[in-house]
Amino acid sequence: MLPKMQRLVLLALANPIAALIRFQCSQLVVERLDPLVTPGQIPSPHVHQIVGGNSFNATMEPSKDMPGESTCTTCQFSEDFSNYWTAVLYFKARNGTYKRVPQRSNAGFEGTTGGGMTVYYMTDPLYDSRPKSKVTAFKPGFRMFVGDVNARTKDEAARFRQLTYTCMTDAGSREREVVSFPQKSCSYGIMTSVRFPSCWDGVNLDSPDHMAHMSYPESGTFESAGPCPATHPVRVSQVLYEVIWDTSKFNDPADWPEDGSQPFVWSFGDSTGYANHGDYVFGWKGDALQNILDTSCYATSCGGKQQSIAEMNKCAGLKQTVDEDIGVQNWLNELPGDHATK
Repeated sequence: MLPKMQRLVLLALANPIAALIRFQCSQLVVERLDPLVTPGQIPSPHVHQIVGGNSFNATMEPSKDMPGESTCTTCQFSEDFSNYWTAVLYFKARNGTYKRVPQRSNAGFEGTTGGGMTVYYMTDPLYDSRPKSKVTAFKPGFRMFVGDVNARTKDEAARFRQLTYTCMTDAGSREREVVSFPQKSCSYGIMTSVRFPSCWDGVNLDSPDHMAHMSYPESGTFESAGPCPATHPVRVSQVLYEVIWDTSKFNDPADWPEDGSQPFVWSFGDSTGYANHGDYVFGWKGDALQNILDTSCYATSCGGKQQSIAEMNKCAGLKQTVDEDIGVQNWLNELPGDHATK
């Protein structure tokens, strides 16, 4: 039997009833910058991995025209100069040292610099058989955040159960999502999925916590086509990130803690996984995104201007603003930013 994701892809191609954009982005840069949560702070508290437009910097004023500022993008849609980023995963060895876990591309996108991430914009659940929904594209200056960097328990993370992990045995693994780090070794790697809210207040492009202007459905979920609350009546596409961390290189039990507990930690010190989070800054050019969302299509059949992986990779490798060792080649005695693991 085909893996779940392949079955869903074939279903969508056979009966395209909604826009589901799925594409890969090469890695732009990995460093301690966060223009959304700590704008202008160099360095930011913890390490992030960023994809998208090359205008990414420490400040990124909302008033700036991001498409105009960027000269290229690491994403497959060449008119998408948005920036997408997450924290970085580290392996903590038994001796207390840290090494950055590399990323790998989703199947079908092999060759992208740094592994990058897969990005989705969904108007409806992939398996929904009803007529497609009309959704509003984000506006220039729009930005949002999802997650809680301070969450360390299941209860604290309950508000963000749409942030999940999959212990992968092969490239097609998509089953048994959990909300904390897998407690066993994963032969292929660990996929993190970051699902942003799909209901907007229709007024604010941002909010002080970068979340209040957005909401998940009032009841049910995006997957069950739950309705938006009256406070956030405008339906937007659900943005989803998939990042595959190649933990296969760290599966030797001799390197894990003696008690057998899982050894992975986010770049800000979270060893539970409950504090998974993601950042998004909109930067599509003109009406490019809205035009695609108004069609019935799947993945890269959605039209728009697209570029090859080779072209995406040409935009990768943005020069780091923060000059520091982030544990790519060397083992570190502490996480960048000196975060204690907890």
